[in-house]
Amino acid sequence: MRIFISADMEGISGVVHWEQCRRDGREHDMARRLMTAEVNAAIEGALSAGATEIIVNDSHSTMRNLFPDQLHPGAQLITGSAKSLSMMEGMQDGEYACALFVGYHARMNRGGVLSHTYSAAVFREVRLNGQVMGETGINAALAGSFGVPVALVTGDDQVCQEAQELIPGIVTAEVKQARSRFSARCLHPQEACNLIRSRAQTAVTAAVQPLILAQPVTLDISFIHAGQAEIAKALPGIEAVDPTTLRFTGESMLQTFQVMRALLTLGGSV
Repeated sequence: MRIFISADMEGISGVVHWEQCRRDGREHDMARRLMTAEVNAAIEGALSAGATEIIVNDSHSTMRNLFPDQLHPGAQLITGSAKSLSMMEGMQDGEYACALFVGYHARMNRGGVLSHTYSAAVFREVRLNGQVMGETGINAALAGSFGVPVALVTGDDQVCQEAQELIPGIVTAEVKQARSRFSARCLHPQEACNLIRSRAQTAVTAAVQPLILAQPVTLDISFIHAGQAEIAKALPGIEAVDPTTLRFTGESMLQTFQVMRALLTLGGSV
């Protein structure tokens, strides 16, 4: 049984500020250790449930956060960037029984600790087929296009609720409760790992269906400011909805995801 893990950092217990998430932050190495421990807990839970192969994709920022020498030896690590599928790199490599999202956060403007959608400096809102989506929904829809269900999401209370609203039957592990965008009531790291280990074991055998969007897939992106939309709309096939919102309709979720990534890069260049 083959399992895919996408690991982010903002949803890790004890992580509440950008300084912990940025490579030059004074607390970044602490956050990396906490992140590695929570990913290991998910690996252990999946192995206990019968997983025979586990692929972990480091999905945060530079995508060089997990300590390779501290990662559970039962998993293989995809690290570094750029990656064609970004947070979901490796999903294209073969069949998986399910995907587990560890350390995830809520979408931009929903609330929750360090909430954003791919980039807090570029995207104000992302919609797929008219539905507002954060990274949980976008990445789950991409996994669904490969026939893979997302069975587990770990993070704060807000991302857990977001996941439950999108994916019936999904297992969640709430490792912290948001008090504001930059504060939270956190489980002790050991308790967070215990919870994730238990929930991952449950999730691997849970009856969760893939999140499959109707095709074609329409993407609406609202940027933080008009200048970002102005440069991004130069991409072929893009329609300007208003000064800050662009639309693209893709033949598949994969194509739509790839265009979203291109719009992010273009918008982020100004």
